Amino acid sequence: MDLDIRGRKALLSGASRGMGKACAMALAREGVDITIVARTRDVLEDACAEIRAATGAAVTPVVGDITTSQGRAAALKACPEPDILLNNADGRPPGDFRDWRHDDWISALDSMMLSPIEMMRLTVDGMMTRGFGRIVNIVSRSVKIPQAELGLSNGARSGLVGFVAGLARQTVARNVTINNLLPGIFDSDAQIRHIEGMLEPGGKSFDQIWRERAAANPARRYGRPDELGAYFAFLCSAHAGFVTGQNILIDGGSYPGTF
Repeated sequence: MDLDIRGRKALLSGASRGMGKACAMALAREGVDITIVARTRDVLEDACAEIRAATGAAVTPVVGDITTSQGRAAALKACPEPDILLNNADGRPPGDFRDWRHDDWISALDSMMLSPIEMMRLTVDGMMTRGFGRIVNIVSRSVKIPQAELGLSNGARSGLVGFVAGLARQTVARNVTINNLLPGIFDSDAQIRHIEGMLEPGGKSFDQIWRERAAANPARRYGRPDELGAYFAFLCSAHAGFVTGQNILIDGGSYPGTF
């Protein structure tokens, strides 16, 4: 299927590795011009080189922290009129809410809720004026299946989802859609860090937990980042203009509910 987005411009944060990079790769294969924002220069430049080599697409790296006003300004200087926006931020390590203080919560809100909202504020009106826009937030299944050890992410990401529910209905008439992807367990750096945060002295090993999490999923495996990337690319396509305000689980069937 031709997604009919060749020549569009995409601005992606958190896309130098893992699921975010898979999203950038999927758009690049469709002929989209890519701008990627990340904090770690060497990882970012390696990702951009890999995407260019695989697709021949134009890929622009921006070294910066998207949670800061300076980082956002640098991103929009490099890609001032994006047609596609990906908001993707790492979750916080597992922990006990009794140990989290005010600054921990503010940091989580900045990265997983307030920064994505600010990026939408800075781009959505231009998208509506031009008559095309696709905004996708990579969130987490934890907004539907809360995990106690991920309270910082549960709270901040749920706030973003609640905000999107209102905004998405205001923009779709101008062909600007806003949706959230809710990944479950994926074979990614984020999953490795999550499990490392769950390790306890004398407890299960990393390999044990890794295998058990896969076995507990109805698909009996972890998701592949390219699977999420393909879903993301379709949501960004010209064919997805009637899909907005949705929270789409990509989790191998692990969510146990009917709705």
